[in-house]
Amino acid sequence: MSRREFLGRLAGAGAAAAGAVLLGSAGKLFAQDRSGQYPDLVAVRNGEPGQMFDSAIAALGGMAGFVKKGARVVIKPNMAWEREAETGANTNPQLVGRIVEHCFNAGASKVYVFDHSVSYWKNCYRVSGIEKAVKDAGGQTVPADTEGYYEKVKIPGASMLKELKVHELILESDVFINVPVLKDHSSTRITMAMKNLMGTVWDRSWYHRYGLHQCIAEFCLFRKPDLNVLDAYRITLRNGPSMAQLKDTELKKNLVVSRDIVALDTAGTLIFGEKPERIGYIVQASQNNIGTMNLDSLNIKRLAL
Repeated sequence: MSRREFLGRLAGAGAAAAGAVLLGSAGKLFAQDRSGQYPDLVAVRNGEPGQMFDSAIAALGGMAGFVKKGARVVIKPNMAWEREAETGANTNPQLVGRIVEHCFNAGASKVYVFDHSVSYWKNCYRVSGIEKAVKDAGGQTVPADTEGYYEKVKIPGASMLKELKVHELILESDVFINVPVLKDHSSTRITMAMKNLMGTVWDRSWYHRYGLHQCIAEFCLFRKPDLNVLDAYRITLRNGPSMAQLKDTELKKNLVVSRDIVALDTAGTLIFGEKPERIGYIVQASQNNIGTMNLDSLNIKRLAL
């Protein structure tokens, strides 16, 4: 089934099926909803960021399935740029704040939020709106701008990215939640969940020098996030990751949530209108058995609000 055929069928579908538009040309996967099991991936559309996350995490059994009482949680959004929420350059602050709230409601003792920002970190945290959203929800934003926050680790099974310095909170926290925004990217075509993890390491230039897509994939051999939440509320279609104007973005009002980082990025690629097999880090991660590109094999829950 082509993407055009798939979207055409959805145009005539009822509200319950309408959420399937999220994942483009994925074919019959949206016919799958295995009763009695939590889904492998949840796709939500037509809501506000916090509202869509409420629905998605409920479909996965609630945040208590990820965050236990007393747990220390680290959340990694994209807040790399000194740009407002309306631009789509960073993760939506309403979404990040709501995730923090869910973590505390599940019993978390601490919730930390950080990014190794490209622009000056204090300005990025403030202008993005994420710092305020996190504070209002009871969480804490922490810096990632100096090498002292990072510790050297080895990557088991990697052929290229054999060691690197990772932010201490990734090593010390009980739960790791990855919250990227869906954007065009000048180096990787699209940035999503796996690419967002570059904001947890110190020397990102190493990736660019020795094999960007392979390094992005191999980082996940070290630690995969416990939960991935793809913000596709306003997506950047051109001039990403940081130079897009409003005309370069599209208000999609989509959200995708999954434990499987490869499946999430595969779904995100389809939302974007690209073919997953053209995104090198997705293919390499699949080949490394980090996750699956085969969405037809998964239990997908789709929700239209």
